[in-house]
Amino acid sequence: METFRFQPGETPVLLSIPHVGTVVPPDIAATMTDSALAVPDTDWHLDRLYHFAPALGVGFLKPILSRYVIDLNRDPDSALPDPGASSTELCPLTTFDHQPVYRPGQEPDAAEVRRRIGAYWRPYHEQLNGELQALKERFGVAVLFDAHSIRSRVPRFFDGQIQDFSLGTAEGTSASPALVGRVMNVLTATGRFSSVQNGRFKGGFITRRYGNPADNIHSIQLELSQLTYMDEEAPFGFREESARQLRPTLERLLSLVVEWAWENAAGRRRSAFL
Repeated sequence: METFRFQPGETPVLLSIPHVGTVVPPDIAATMTDSALAVPDTDWHLDRLYHFAPALGVGFLKPILSRYVIDLNRDPDSALPDPGASSTELCPLTTFDHQPVYRPGQEPDAAEVRRRIGAYWRPYHEQLNGELQALKERFGVAVLFDAHSIRSRVPRFFDGQIQDFSLGTAEGTSASPALVGRVMNVLTATGRFSSVQNGRFKGGFITRRYGNPADNIHSIQLELSQLTYMDEEAPFGFREESARQLRPTLERLLSLVVEWAWENAAGRRRSAFL
C-alpha cells in the first residue's frame, strides 16, 4: 500500500510533515481501542496550512499513515531524544493523555514492530534521506524544514501552555546559526505570536538525524501550537480565519529559508529559479 506522498521542488528546501497522517491499516485497526482510532494526537491539517509551499518551489514529503502505526520521528532503536522525559514509543502504546492505544493483549510484539519498521518507517526515511542527498548534490546545500503541531496544553509533556512557535535545532547543532538567527527574527517580530528556541521541543529524531551543517545539510523543526489555527478538541476542525492570520508569518518564514538556501547554494544563482 502507498505509505507516503512526495512532491519534488525546485529549490534546495524540503518540507517534511511526519505526523500529519491519519490512516490505520485494517489489520492494525482491529487491535486498537476506539479512542485511539480517532487518532487524536495527529498534527492535524498541517498540509493544508502549508499549502503555499509548492508555489515557493519547496518539495514536500508527508505520510499517509497515523503516528500510532509507527512514529516516523522516533529512533528505530527506540532511543529517546531526552532521556528521562515522558515520551511515546516508536509504536505508541498510549496516547498523549495516557489512554491505551491497543486492546488488552493486542499490543505489538517485537516481531510486529520490526515488520512496521520495514514496511512503513524505512521507506519514508529512505525517501527523506535520498531527497536531501539529491538536493545537496544538485545545489551544494540542502535544508530540511520539519513541520509539527501539538495541542497548546499537554500536561504529559510540559507545564502550562506551550508557546505559539517552538523552534528546535538540537541545541544549535542541526543548522547554521545564520539561518536560525533569521528564522528567529521572523518569529519574534510578529507581535501577534509567542516564540521560543530550543525550549521543550528541541528537535526530534528527524532534526537530529539529518541536520549536519558540516556536510551542508541543515535541519530545523517548527512546532506550532494547534490553538493558533484549529479546534483542539474533536472533531479537530480547521479554523480558516485563524489560519489566514497565521499563514503570512509561515510564508515569510519559509520564503526566508528558501532565500538563505539560494544564497548558500554552491555555484548557483538565486535568479536560476526566480
